[in-house]
Amino acid sequence: QVQLVESGGGSVQAGGSLRLSCALSGYPFSRGCMGWFRRPAGGEREGVGMIDTHGNVKMTGAVEGRFTLSQVRDILYLNMNDLKPEDTGTYYCGADPDGGWCLDPYVIDYWGKGTHVTVSP
Repeated sequence: QVQLVESGGGSVQAGGSLRLSCALSGYPFSRGCMGWFRRPAGGEREGVGMIDTHGNVKMTGAVEGRFTLSQVRDILYLNMNDLKPEDTGTYYCGADPDGGWCLDPYVIDYWGKGTHVTVSP
């Protein structure tokens, strides 16, 4: 059974930092790709960053330079720095064990339940 479990959300002031964790179980981390997504209140789920089977990382424009991905064993981390109020939302981890592009929510096979991030001005 494949499971993705996120943790690390919380409340922080603008300019602060948070690190989110996503623990994968059920298949090898190196298979396919994994990504982080977020959904602001009332908005659509959007890709934030992904890592593929070769370890290549891609971050989207809105967070590039502020957010990074790192991986230790079967845990994917989203390191968030210089947070802004517009980063507020629910953050989800997603995985596609047979794919190579994990920034499109429509291709994701497995989702975590999400963790909430609130950034105050």
